[in-house]
Amino acid sequence: MTALPVFDPRQVPILDTDRHLPAVRSEAMVPEAIAQRFANRRGWVPELLGEARMTDKPPAHAAVLIPLIARVGGLTVLLTQRTSHLSSHSGQIAFPGGKVDPQDANAQATALREAEEEIGLSPHCVEVLGTFPAYTSGSAYIITPVVGLLRDGFVLTANPDEVADIFEVPLTFLMDPANHRRHAVDWAGQRREWFSMPYTDLGSERFIWGVTAALLRNFYQFLSD
Repeated sequence: MTALPVFDPRQVPILDTDRHLPAVRSEAMVPEAIAQRFANRRGWVPELLGEARMTDKPPAHAAVLIPLIARVGGLTVLLTQRTSHLSSHSGQIAFPGGKVDPQDANAQATALREAEEEIGLSPHCVEVLGTFPAYTSGSAYIITPVVGLLRDGFVLTANPDEVADIFEVPLTFLMDPANHRRHAVDWAGQRREWFSMPYTDLGSERFIWGVTAALLRNFYQFLSD
């Protein structure tokens, strides 16, 4: 099996940012508008559908939950930092999620089950707004993103085996392409390109990149169209 590349994404030069593109309008970043956008998404195709393959292992289906939280200042996106001892993507910023289990009825069921296992989020506290087309990661996961609004009263408890931290990022920050940085690196004869969206949280940098940043970029395009 081909080994996945090992590099520090923070050290890869920034090629450019997309500050020339407009930020999503504030009125499009409220729960009602997002739900309506899902209802009227006829023919929508994401900007990013996947990454160059970096492994020869068989593909596996997975799903992630993109959790939105209504705060006084506007919607936030809940993210996790994976623990450093995990065998893959250790320490990275991610959405709650994982591989599809045989008992899962669909991608929504997978995303909700994984969110409960990873961060203790009860499925009853999530109003699913819709799903995006699948995104294929370089590590051969076919990932279906599920967007959900967290209802009042939700409680979170991080699973210490998988999640080192849980935090929120304002949706306004993530939906402003001035914060979308482009990177590229050559590996095994291929050029791998990705976005990063570093966010400063109480003095610490949350380095959002790779698949997580790609899904957020698609979210930006979805709300901008």
